[in-house]
Amino acid sequence: MKAHTKETQSTMSPQKALDFLKEGNQRFQNNLKANRNLLEQVNDTSEGQFPFATILSCIDSRVSAELVFDQGLGDVFSIRIAGNFANEDILGSMEFASKLAGTKLIVVLGHTSCGAIKGACDHARMGNLTALINKIEPAVAAVKEPQDESLRNSKNLEFVDAVSAENVLQTIKNVRERSQILADMEKQGEIKIIGAMYDLSTGAVDFY
Repeated sequence: MKAHTKETQSTMSPQKALDFLKEGNQRFQNNLKANRNLLEQVNDTSEGQFPFATILSCIDSRVSAELVFDQGLGDVFSIRIAGNFANEDILGSMEFASKLAGTKLIVVLGHTSCGAIKGACDHARMGNLTALINKIEPAVAAVKEPQDESLRNSKNLEFVDAVSAENVLQTIKNVRERSQILADMEKQGEIKIIGAMYDLSTGAVDFY
């Protein structure tokens, strides 16, 4: 499989970009890999890159976007931060990726049993991590069930995953509200902004 070129990127629609990721995750689940020569892709992309998607995911070592979607060099922009939320710098990165570099799809990818989400559920406080946790805690408050405080913590994995899903939705809302550039591009059909959840136990990605 060759690296993407300006021509292949220009013919890519947001839906086709999404289909590419779905197909890649299916290959990953089936332990199949597209036939690609990474060193050849190094050469192909040495003078430019034409990725088709931008993926915001967690830093979790088990959730590498390139691996779980079976993508090669030059295929996707990968933005990673604990808890996969969007701050000003990440929004700027997304704007660069979409408006200037031509990607057609933005995916906010959460995952099950997320450590950052667990920290937010427990209202953890430690050094610079405190500020990061504060950005995720609105998703904790937004999940209303269970109401019993003794069940609203990291020991309740069902609650943790519900918060993780809510955090993805809040991040998407944040992207649309805080980036006029991306919101306008989405309205004009130039890009899609969607959420997804990666299951650590199966390798499957469920797109919202």
